[in-house]
Amino acid sequence: MLAIATAQFMVALDTTIVNVALPHIQQSLGFSGSGLEWVVNAYAVTFGGVLLIGGRVGDLLGRRRVFAAGLLLFSAASLAGGLATSQAWLLAARAVQGAGAAITAPAALALIATTFPEGGSRNRAMGIYSATSAVGGAIGLLAGGLLTTYASWRWVMYVNVPIGVAVALAAPLVLGRAPRQRGRFDLPGAIAGAGGVAALVYGLSAASASSGGTSHWGDGKVIGSLTAAVVLLAAFALIQAGSRQPLVPPRLLRDRDRRSAYLIMLCSATAMAAVFFFLTVFQEAVWGYSALRTGLGYLPMTAAVLAASGVSARLVTRIATRPLLLAGAAVATAGLYWLSRLSEHGSYAGTVLGPTLVVGCGLGLLSVPLSLTALSRVRDGDSGVASSLLSTAQQVGGSIGLAVLGTAAWTVAADSARTQAARAATAAAQAGRPVESGRQLSAAIYRHALAVGFGRALLVAAVIMLVGLAIAAAGIRADARSPEIPAMASPAQ
Repeated sequence: MLAIATAQFMVALDTTIVNVALPHIQQSLGFSGSGLEWVVNAYAVTFGGVLLIGGRVGDLLGRRRVFAAGLLLFSAASLAGGLATSQAWLLAARAVQGAGAAITAPAALALIATTFPEGGSRNRAMGIYSATSAVGGAIGLLAGGLLTTYASWRWVMYVNVPIGVAVALAAPLVLGRAPRQRGRFDLPGAIAGAGGVAALVYGLSAASASSGGTSHWGDGKVIGSLTAAVVLLAAFALIQAGSRQPLVPPRLLRDRDRRSAYLIMLCSATAMAAVFFFLTVFQEAVWGYSALRTGLGYLPMTAAVLAASGVSARLVTRIATRPLLLAGAAVATAGLYWLSRLSEHGSYAGTVLGPTLVVGCGLGLLSVPLSLTALSRVRDGDSGVASSLLSTAQQVGGSIGLAVLGTAAWTVAADSARTQAARAATAAAQAGRPVESGRQLSAAIYRHALAVGFGRALLVAAVIMLVGLAIAAAGIRADARSPEIPAMASPAQ
């Protein structure tokens, strides 16, 4: 369990650890503002695009072997990224990092299903896995701040190397050999599926990139990427329907509970993207917090996620998954709504601490039953691809969150700034004072505009989480008393 949890923690950590180091990377390697964002997006695009392939490769070649190979690839790319002396070098290393993570993540989750027996043992293992997945992003912000402040930005890459190599070498010693599934690899489906998801993540990432508060939904590369995503994903669906050995067996999506779990994960990831991104920017840009102080501010939320995940793992066999999913989604929705009321005049203790604790509790309650539901009634030979679908929903949801909620935030912020500037100009004119140029907005107007825009984005995130609650209520069966039923289900299931 330590090996599996450590690997998943590294994967989650690297989704955020680079963020606080971006200004130092820009200064060191000379990135432009528009190019710097791809230090983050290069990882996200390959991670999302390769996930389905990674899950199926683990089923066919053996999950322990694929798990170790993914970690070694991830570690080698981390070392290369730390040694980077040019922009292209670093971006290529981040892309390979994403591919290594996409191979490792589904194998790690599938190994839980095939290593730990059903019942309390598997539930506890899933609780640990879910907790490390959930807190990895928050710890990444803190670790990035510490390493960048007291060492160098290169150490946000180097830190993965000894850990990843150690876990990869330990895997053959501590993990049992999982049976391999016989069959052929669906190459056409892999190309269409990986290309479709990668194009979707790329298009959403490009759309969310803002310059001066302006999103890029009308850019040709965004329109082209999203169009390609629709075409490729439609082709993927057709290929899967007609293939004898599909990359994603349709039987996995016939189960209503599993479909609902994937959709709830999509909603949850979309909403949580708003918390980590907008709250981080808000505290640093509006309140003037350092990256390290902002990272430390996520520790209470991390503790809440850990505690709630532990409670969820204990309760799941007593009260089943549905009540926990409903409670987690409801609590997270309430926390996001509370957080949306942030103000530039507030403080961490009075504005952020309470709602992030609530959001953390909701996220922790959700994480265990979501993973268990996604893997219930799954044959051992399909556990890898079932895991990869859950991870894909999480990755795509995060990209949707930054794109859609980012557009809402910057649009509202720009409107608020214009309104405040107009009012200030009118007041100045009435008082006979010089009228300030509209391009030279005061710091107070800027801070208020960000508070209004980010608050609106968090409110939309609460609505999205409310949709997840509705899906849990309508899609998860009330009679699903225990998620732990035999993993070796019949082919019809």
